[in-house]
Amino acid sequence: MLIRRLDPLLIDRIAAGEVIERPAAAVKELVENALDAGATRIDVAVEAGGRRLIRVCDDGEGMNARDLELSVERHATSKIPDGDLTHIATLGFRGEALPSIASVSRLEIRSRARGADHAAMLLVEEGVKGAAQPCAQPQGTRIEARDLFAATPARLKFLKSDRSEAQAAGDVVRRLALANPLTRFSFSSDISASFDWPACPGEAGRLERARQALGSEFAANCLALSAEREGVRLTGFAGLPTFSKANSLSQYFFVNGRAVRDKLFAGALRAAYLDYLPRDRHAVAALFIECEPRDVDVNVHPAKAEVRFRDAGLVRGLLVGAIRQALEGALHQASTTGGIGAIAALRAPAFPPSAGRAAKPWDWRQSPAAPAGLAEPEQQSFAAFAPAANAAADVAAPLNADLAAPLGAARAQVHDAYVIAQTGDGIVIVDQHAAHERIVYERLKRQRAESGVERQILLSPIVVDLEPDAAAELVDHAGALEELGLVIEGFGPGAILLREVPALIAGADMNLLMRDLADDLSAEDGALSLERRLDHRLATIACHHSVRSGRKLKPEEMNALLREMERTPGAGQCNHGRPTYVELKLGDIERLFGRR
Repeated sequence: MLIRRLDPLLIDRIAAGEVIERPAAAVKELVENALDAGATRIDVAVEAGGRRLIRVCDDGEGMNARDLELSVERHATSKIPDGDLTHIATLGFRGEALPSIASVSRLEIRSRARGADHAAMLLVEEGVKGAAQPCAQPQGTRIEARDLFAATPARLKFLKSDRSEAQAAGDVVRRLALANPLTRFSFSSDISASFDWPACPGEAGRLERARQALGSEFAANCLALSAEREGVRLTGFAGLPTFSKANSLSQYFFVNGRAVRDKLFAGALRAAYLDYLPRDRHAVAALFIECEPRDVDVNVHPAKAEVRFRDAGLVRGLLVGAIRQALEGALHQASTTGGIGAIAALRAPAFPPSAGRAAKPWDWRQSPAAPAGLAEPEQQSFAAFAPAANAAADVAAPLNADLAAPLGAARAQVHDAYVIAQTGDGIVIVDQHAAHERIVYERLKRQRAESGVERQILLSPIVVDLEPDAAAELVDHAGALEELGLVIEGFGPGAILLREVPALIAGADMNLLMRDLADDLSAEDGALSLERRLDHRLATIACHHSVRSGRKLKPEEMNALLREMERTPGAGQCNHGRPTYVELKLGDIERLFGRR
């Protein structure tokens, strides 16, 4: 088989397949170029999901005619002035974006350099570049890519619907806007939501941009992060555990202003929330890492979507430590969406008429509650309602100090399971079992951290049969296991002898525990997996040792529970990730009854 050189246009289209796999990728490359040009305003517009038109306008430095003609050449860039790939301080640097887009679309570029008397225009059709011509254009650059992938119809078959592609393009702009609050961003589409976000200067600018991009609910239910270690700085916002999502699409990671999707960050975020979220829920966060360009390799992915750190363990530790510290500092704080959800659940549901059929007029005579005679019908809804309320908390007037506390003063206990507390501007409903479960759990963890794990010697050592490799893995980590309360030794091929166990979990199924630990220790962070396993056992113990539902509480016990919640880290959710209380503002309650 003969070897031949590929046609230059075919080479460009192959490269475009690596860089421009969908319209959103083209939007990303063009917006990054605008940011590198120092733009303070960027306007993005797409039609038909970006297949018919992608337009990006900016007020950056612009280009003269010479630079304009060179910009669509392969591997031509202004982003690496000294040719040092180990020190990349810009977003785009490969010199492939514009030629790749030009090879799969009809590309028109209008640009006017800062201080120039006139602008220039360049047109590239089917990979053929025309000559630069004078045109009218304000300072900055305007790029239009039309009929994307028209020259490669096979690529069109793999695109999603126009709406999905438009949403993906909008998400790209949203991510870049999050990292650049000093720049005004606008996005318009003919089939999806549009936005126009003004620049957000000042110290509160990043939070305001987070509110613009992620919504007011996130801004009201997030914790600010700020930490630094060995030249690596972390800033951003992490959502409260009770403000979680069913997927990880609301997690945004940035490295030196570059939006990335990296397993390192996703794993660190899961580890930080491990003690607060159930497995099927995902945290909401916008995290920004800043470090020396030489400490991170951004050239490991054609689309620059992944990065590689020189010291990944340092970055991971910084992320986990900072987020955990913020979550512990939040104490009992829970998301404000709990009360909103409760109000929505209490409202009477609306029953719209069936589609395609006219609503029938309501005949009260057909109602099951219609009176048989002249007497009023029995109020069945109230006859079946028998609250198990303990109003002892209302015998004495609440103390002003309790009323002023975040969770208020206990007023009653209903159904022997829920504590009703009055705050200065509303009420709080507390799940007594879930709240006390978290309190006991944190107490046990603190005891273990302060005084070490108390061990108990087994009267009869336990022999655990395992696979030979699993047994060897446990024996190799015998020192780490001993520090956490498990004393083991080898007992021939495929078995270990367990002599001492943590006193807190002495009654647990040790055979099952050791098998699970053998699986965990095969992972990268084996010792940390053991701590997680012990924390899980502590959570189980806390669940069985906490105040159970059905137990009547005295007024002083209820108030003591509220005050302890206010002092306990993570008290806004139980060990299983469920909220421990719901707060209803007085204004919401009044609106519920039509008073507002």
